[in-house]
Amino acid sequence: MNVRMRKFVGSIILVVFLIVYALIAMSLGSGRITEAQIGIKVLYFAVAGLLWVLPAGLLVRWMHRPDAD
Repeated sequence: MNVRMRKFVGSIILVVFLIVYALIAMSLGSGRITEAQIGIKVLYFAVAGLLWVLPAGLLVRWMHRPDAD
């Protein structure tokens, strides 16, 4: 797969992943976390807000990998 096609496919996957991830994080945050102490809430939202960066970074790295000749 060439770079252009990887960027196209990767962009679609990234958008879908971020939408699904945000929906899951929001549903967990509005459900079980509401009764927790403030420290637990802050920790959850800090981790949930940054956790998407790891898979997205791997995907972007794959998208920008040079073509194998």
